[in-house]
Amino acid sequence: MKLLEGKVALITGGSRGIGEAIAKKYAAHGAHVAFSYRSSAEKAKAIEAELQSMGVEAIAIQSDASSFEQAGELAKAVLDKFGRIDIVINNAGITKDTLMLRMSEEQWDAVINVNLKSVFNLTKQVLRPMLKQRSGSIINMSSVVGVFGNAGQANYAASKAGIIGFTKSIAKEVGSRGIRCNAIAPGFIETDMTEELDEKTKEAFLSGIPLKRLGKADEVADACLFLGSDLSTYVSGQVLSVCGALNT
Repeated sequence: MKLLEGKVALITGGSRGIGEAIAKKYAAHGAHVAFSYRSSAEKAKAIEAELQSMGVEAIAIQSDASSFEQAGELAKAVLDKFGRIDIVINNAGITKDTLMLRMSEEQWDAVINVNLKSVFNLTKQVLRPMLKQRSGSIINMSSVVGVFGNAGQANYAASKAGIIGFTKSIAKEVGSRGIRCNAIAPGFIETDMTEELDEKTKEAFLSGIPLKRLGKADEVADACLFLGSDLSTYVSGQVLSVCGALNT
């Protein structure tokens, strides 16, 4: 059973990690997929072709999520191609970890702009067409770090906590028009970023996870599938943790 047959989804940061897993999961369930990427055009085009091979329409668009102007151009390009946007997944994100005493203004601003301002940028652009449709699902990628904080990640934690407050506010603003807004808070997920961690750091992470393993990007994609589909039509303003009981 395909849960997203005919729906149009726009995913930021869709050329790697969790974003790539979401794009493939959505295409497998019948969604037409547009995804943005900042660099690595060759990788993005390869994913675009793979999605198209699943029998759906797909397009990769280079865009800087932190730019309000480029977010407008991204939304317009998707609307011009598909005529509507049913699901938006604000997934673009970066880390620039260091202790606050060492953190530069550039490190703070970069993380806030890519992780948090990007969510405002694209949500602002897609709300009007969703309001006209009287339907839509907005899914914002937060983190368990945005819930309980983490030393050396004040910028990242602040950006992800801000996403949670933003999500709850938007859910209340536009719920009467049939638009839902939820957040997902992944725990420690196997991605290219976690692959760079040394074994001692990984063991420290695992010791605090009741399920005793890192999560998989595909498991976060499953949560996105639920929130984007009609299985969650009465779920809005919520934060769904995908963390192996780390945040419990």
